[in-house]
Amino acid sequence: MLSRKRRFHAFPLALALTVFATTVFADPAITLTHVHGLSYSADGQQLLIPSHHGLAVFGEGRWSRAAGPAHDYMGFSATGDALYSSGHPAPRSGLTNPFGLIKSKDGGKTWQKLGLEGESDFHSLATSHGTNTVYVFNPHPNSRMKQSGVYYTRNDGLQWKRAAARGLSGELNSLAVHPTDSGVVAAGTDQGLYLSRDAGENFEQLVGDVRVFAEAFDLDGQQLWFSTYAGKAGLARVTLKSGAAPETASIPALGEDAVAYIAQNTVQRDEFAIATFKRSVFVSKDRGRSWTQIAKDGATLP
Repeated sequence: MLSRKRRFHAFPLALALTVFATTVFADPAITLTHVHGLSYSADGQQLLIPSHHGLAVFGEGRWSRAAGPAHDYMGFSATGDALYSSGHPAPRSGLTNPFGLIKSKDGGKTWQKLGLEGESDFHSLATSHGTNTVYVFNPHPNSRMKQSGVYYTRNDGLQWKRAAARGLSGELNSLAVHPTDSGVVAAGTDQGLYLSRDAGENFEQLVGDVRVFAEAFDLDGQQLWFSTYAGKAGLARVTLKSGAAPETASIPALGEDAVAYIAQNTVQRDEFAIATFKRSVFVSKDRGRSWTQIAKDGATLP
């Protein structure tokens, strides 16, 4: 039985609009209490980092934060024209907990409820950048999902389909969806990296004998990046059509930490960002050959 626990084990339907402002202002004292996702804005100008107390933003070399209720976004993921998330409302906001599935078309200024409000909190949620297909791991039955497992929707939660996930072994850590082919989905577990080409009905193992914590398709759909831990943190990429062995990418020395999220800039395609379980964040402008640290252990760096 697969379970979804978003932590590093090596260490201790459209409804009404819900509006919460996200006017951004400079704040050099931003702290990443948790890191619950990592995405670039549609214009590539900002790196968006959902934390336990709202959305942190890094752009033009400085940190800022969203004003208004500090919601606890979980499963935060971006497409070419929308943001999707789950999670919990800020204290005293008056909103129903948990969110279920929500969507923003204006960069997070307003959110549309897509169903399962008050029922489900999807920690593992992934979107297809070009198709807006959403995959989730559902740990508990709800009114739309009669059992746990991997589900997906191609119409913003109006219909959900359960994936059989045959061949997928181990404890599920993460999901990723191909940017243009929503039937291609990757999964990371404590037993390796898996790929399905039939919307999660069947998975094949691409990499085994290692914990895979995060994965992300290159936006050209040719490569799959993934993070590992086997005594030390690792980052690698595999070319999907070549059948070649994975290629190791350089990574900063992380000690007893590992990469929890991977994101590619939507415009400057050579730029990637990674965030770790211990809340450190790095940016590379040369496809991972060198990295600049912008947060360390949750403390944002100028």
